[in-house]
Amino acid sequence: MSSTAYSRPSKLPGGAGERRLPPRLMRSFTGKIEPKKLGLGLLAGGCLALLTYVSLAKLFAIYSPVFASTANASGLLQNAPPGSSSAPGKEAVPPLEDTTFAGRKNDDPADPVDFPEEGPAVAVTEEPGLPEALVSKKEKEAPLPSQPNPSEKDQDKSIGDAKMACDENGVDEGFPYARPAVCELSGDIRVSPKQKTMYLVNPSGAATGFDEKGEKKVRPYARNDDFLLPAVVEVTVKSLPSAEAAPQCTKRHRVPAVVFSVAGYTDNFFHDNTDVMIPLFLTAGHLKGEVQLLITNYKPWWVQKYTPLLSKLSNYPVINFDEDAGVHCFTQGFLGMYRDRDLILSPHPTRNPRNVTMLDYNRFVRAAYGLRREQPAVLGEEPGMRPQMLIISRSGTRKLLNLDEVAAAATALGFNVTVAEAGADVPAFAALVNSADVLLAVHGAGLTNQIFLPTNAVVLQIVPWGNMNWQATNFYGQPARDMQLRYLEYFVDEEETSLKDKYPRDHVVFKDPKALHTQGWQVLAETIMKQDVKVNLTRFQPFLLQTIDKLQE
Repeated sequence: MSSTAYSRPSKLPGGAGERRLPPRLMRSFTGKIEPKKLGLGLLAGGCLALLTYVSLAKLFAIYSPVFASTANASGLLQNAPPGSSSAPGKEAVPPLEDTTFAGRKNDDPADPVDFPEEGPAVAVTEEPGLPEALVSKKEKEAPLPSQPNPSEKDQDKSIGDAKMACDENGVDEGFPYARPAVCELSGDIRVSPKQKTMYLVNPSGAATGFDEKGEKKVRPYARNDDFLLPAVVEVTVKSLPSAEAAPQCTKRHRVPAVVFSVAGYTDNFFHDNTDVMIPLFLTAGHLKGEVQLLITNYKPWWVQKYTPLLSKLSNYPVINFDEDAGVHCFTQGFLGMYRDRDLILSPHPTRNPRNVTMLDYNRFVRAAYGLRREQPAVLGEEPGMRPQMLIISRSGTRKLLNLDEVAAAATALGFNVTVAEAGADVPAFAALVNSADVLLAVHGAGLTNQIFLPTNAVVLQIVPWGNMNWQATNFYGQPARDMQLRYLEYFVDEEETSLKDKYPRDHVVFKDPKALHTQGWQVLAETIMKQDVKVNLTRFQPFLLQTIDKLQE
């Protein structure tokens, strides 16, 4: 009986007429093979199959990333360069990024034939029978040293050498207020408001200008006034030998820093501009908003009041230097602000190297407050059009006692007259000033609002009695001209001042008012600055007519 194991269908697929051997012939053929020889043949065949399998398995192990990641893992660690660790629980040293195949994700398995092997290079022994073309060039190179983790220390090294330059040449002939020191820093700068310190990593000692303790102390208020400076927070620049000695960064900034104070006379509109906003514009305006402001002697109401200007100067929220607990890191910074002569800006190699002008500042503030009016009215351009005059009133000293009469005289000459006193709402008053063609005011902080006027508008300053020529010119007259405004001034005589009712005519205030100026600001403030004025309309009316002429120029 034949075995079912060798039974076949009676007909092969597709071979209906094929010839097949008779069963008797098959039995006669197999019967001739001796059992001993058959066993040896099977053994030899098995050995040949095993040898073939081992060879293929070895070749597969070289090319298979799955096999290499398991069977060869210990071998890779043992052959890693010095400095790598195979200790359990420690992260392997990350390799340098291979930019040749930057598009490949790190977790994607890759065939080493197609992609150079990443990670520490190991010495590779060429396997017998492996085609030389399949051995990558990178595997033939000598082992590379291990690469350290990118760290804060490595990032700091790329910043560059530390530098500090301080402008302390604040004396200006003819200008009574010496300028305070301003320091410009570059390198690894770490600002700690809590410590009131700017740390400068200075391992090479390239940055100089420090005292024997390696420190530089600055009170960053832009008016060097001995009466004011003690109330200004003192900030220290401290030179450090290494990054390890510095506090760790809690936030890194890609833009420069400006650290400054809003102490002193701020909340007076004149000083808000001369002591803060103009110096800040001079220091950071060229950065086009890419600057971080840090304010000490922080006043929330003051910051809110001038948010339009601060936001125009910086694209980033102001940092309260008095309360912030972080460590802010920069590669460039200013401690203090550059300043010139109050509302006057002149070219200077250090404090104004870009030749910023008051016209630039005028355009800056108009843009910050959205004041679109760039030119005053042109008389005669429109039938029945009347020019706009704004008279700034005062409720304290230097009041215009006959303001109503002056307003009536201006109205009779064809002006639409508005009388207003500047208040805390800066945007609203700025818009009012910008709508005017002529601005009229008695000498005082209110005239600072001329910064909102359109170019070629007219300014008429009433100058009080008491040799006030210098103050009139340098505080408001020259700035008006620098902003391309048309400037007029009217000097009050001794019959138009209220001082005649307070002092006899032989008093120094009349006989030699210039002598009062030499005795200091306090004496001046208690005498000449405490007067009101009542202009003689006969004398004053020609100046009103000149404002019309100026508009027609």
